Amino acid sequence: MREHASLAVLDSLAVEVITDNVSDTYVSKTSFAVSEFANVVLAGAREISGETLLAANLGYGLRLRSRIGKSEHVVLFDTGTEGAIFIRNCRNLGLDLGEVEEIAITHGHWDHMGALPAALDAILEKRGEVTVHVNPGMFNERGVLLKSGTVFPAAKVPTPEEMRARGATVVNDGAERLLLDRHFYYSGEIPRVSAFEKGRTDHLCRRDNSEEWVPDPFLMDERMLVANVRGLGLIIFSACSHAGIVNVCTDARRLFPDIPIHAVMGGLHLGGVMEKIIPDTVEALKPFDIGYIITGHCTGWRALHALADAFGDRVSQSAIGTSYVFDASAAPPT
Repeated sequence: MREHASLAVLDSLAVEVITDNVSDTYVSKTSFAVSEFANVVLAGAREISGETLLAANLGYGLRLRSRIGKSEHVVLFDTGTEGAIFIRNCRNLGLDLGEVEEIAITHGHWDHMGALPAALDAILEKRGEVTVHVNPGMFNERGVLLKSGTVFPAAKVPTPEEMRARGATVVNDGAERLLLDRHFYYSGEIPRVSAFEKGRTDHLCRRDNSEEWVPDPFLMDERMLVANVRGLGLIIFSACSHAGIVNVCTDARRLFPDIPIHAVMGGLHLGGVMEKIIPDTVEALKPFDIGYIITGHCTGWRALHALADAFGDRVSQSAIGTSYVFDASAAPPT
């Protein structure tokens, strides 16, 4: 039996957006979302100010809390860019990092792993142990080819050795796996099957950190995380969608053919040079009949507008400090 086949059915899943590109407490939200303003007040803020709110920066990071009966688990889905901002945002939201049991990293880019060392230190200070899930392809040095022909290197991400030196347990394996009593499915390699999701030709890497820069359009190290909530269906987390969000949904449908996709949450990587595939992406998403598309990070405003035009209120923009609760038995907040 494949790992995914025994994914547990959750009673509820709570999501906090710790790191994202956008700070906008006024942005239109779904009925199961709570704004940054409300969340910092709940965390104990005495006033709304620059110091009590969160700081947005390029990157993505979520905290997920799953529940089945009385059993709960907490996992980080990426961390974001910069340690001090990550810690500040967690503090202002009143998040106890000592509750984090595992960290699922999606791919080897600095804007998803840059805050990882600070997160590890904060977690290990509280609980003494944490497991980080990665795969070997994440540790190739990355860079971007500029129009001038210059290769502009990206910051190197923490290595497994560096994580272990801080006290973390590291699972560095390319295979799919279930996390935390089968509450979450952490994928293996996502097949690239769509006709138009061909990645970015300006992405380069040094494989095994050799001297030669080579094309790396597909970022085959990228992974998705999936949960299944009772009465709702699949919640798919795709932090950057370098694989292409249609490929991500196609693989989720292949793995879980009889479960509807209730929500897709994350960055869809449709800004800038990727804007040309927005029409194809919108059209190809229609057959999946996704309940909610919560876009953040690298989605881009043109893609957000195109998705909203096509899918209406099923589409919303993520923003830092926002929380979401996926629970079919819970009444929507008033």
